[in-house]
Amino acid sequence: MTTAMMHADVNSLKLLHSGKVRDMYEVDDAHILIVTTDRLSAFDVVLPTAIPGKGNVLNSVSDFWFDKLSHIVPNHVSDKTLQEVIPDAAERERLASHAIVVKRLKPLPIEAIVRGYLIGSGWKEYQKQGSVCGITLPEGLGLADRLPEPIFTPSTKAAVGAHDENISFEVMCDIIDADLAEQVRDVSLRLYKEAAEFALQKGIIIADTKFEFGLDEDGTLTLIDEVLTPDSSRFWPVSEYQPGMSPPSFDKQIVRDWLETQDWDKQEPGPVLPDDVKNRTSEKYMEALTRLTSVD
Repeated sequence: MTTAMMHADVNSLKLLHSGKVRDMYEVDDAHILIVTTDRLSAFDVVLPTAIPGKGNVLNSVSDFWFDKLSHIVPNHVSDKTLQEVIPDAAERERLASHAIVVKRLKPLPIEAIVRGYLIGSGWKEYQKQGSVCGITLPEGLGLADRLPEPIFTPSTKAAVGAHDENISFEVMCDIIDADLAEQVRDVSLRLYKEAAEFALQKGIIIADTKFEFGLDEDGTLTLIDEVLTPDSSRFWPVSEYQPGMSPPSFDKQIVRDWLETQDWDKQEPGPVLPDDVKNRTSEKYMEALTRLTSVD
C-alpha cells in the first residue's frame, strides 16, 4: 500500500478552501489547483483515517469522464499543466496523481443528484411514503430495483461537518433561477444515462450519482468538482446485482457498513478505521478505476 495523503500541503500556492476531500489553491485570477486527497468522508464527517490511493483513483476517474462526456456539457479542466503552476519538482511529483489545474468558476449552491435505482435514503422514504424526495413512484418496487426512469433529486450543498438537505425542484428554481434549474436537471439526466449505459458494458451499475456545476464569466453551465466517481456515486458489480438485496459497492460502503456497527453518533470526530477496512476500501476504489478504463 502507498502512503496516504491526508492533506495536500502545497507550500507554493495560497490555500483557498479545504473541503471534505479536496484542497483548493489559488493559481491566478482565472485558475485553481485542486488536489484530491485520500481523505474519506462518511455520513458527512471526515474520518481521521485516509485511504491509500483513493485520491489518485478519484482524480483519474473524473478525468476519464470529463473527456468522455465533454460533448454534453463543458467542464472545468484547464489547459494549464501542473508543471506551469508548481515549479518545485519534488512538490510536483508528490501531487502529480492527485492534482488538476481547473478554470475558476462560480459554483452553483446546489448538488444535482440523479437516481436510477431504489436504494439508501430513497428506499427508506419510498417505504414510508411511496416517493423519493417528493417524487411519487409506482407501487410495488423493492430494494435496489431499477426505476422506470432515472429521477432528478437536487439537494443543498452543506459545509464540512453539516448535512446536505434534499430539496424539491421548485425550491431549486427559487435558489438558482428556473431556466438554469431546468438546464441543470436536463444535463444531469443526460450525463447519468450516457455514463450508466457505458458502465454497464464494463460490468458496473451506476445506481445513483451527484454532479456539481458552475458558471463561467459568460454564464455558461460547466461541469465541475468530481464526476461519476466511487465517492460521488454508488457503483455496483453487475455480476452480484440482485433486486431485493443491497449489492456490494466499489466505494466507501465497506466503511459505512463498518461504521454502522460502531457506537458512534455520526458527529465529529469519527472513529479510526481498522487496517482491514482501510485496505479493502482502497482495493475497491482501484477496482472501479481498472474496470471503467480497461480497453476491451
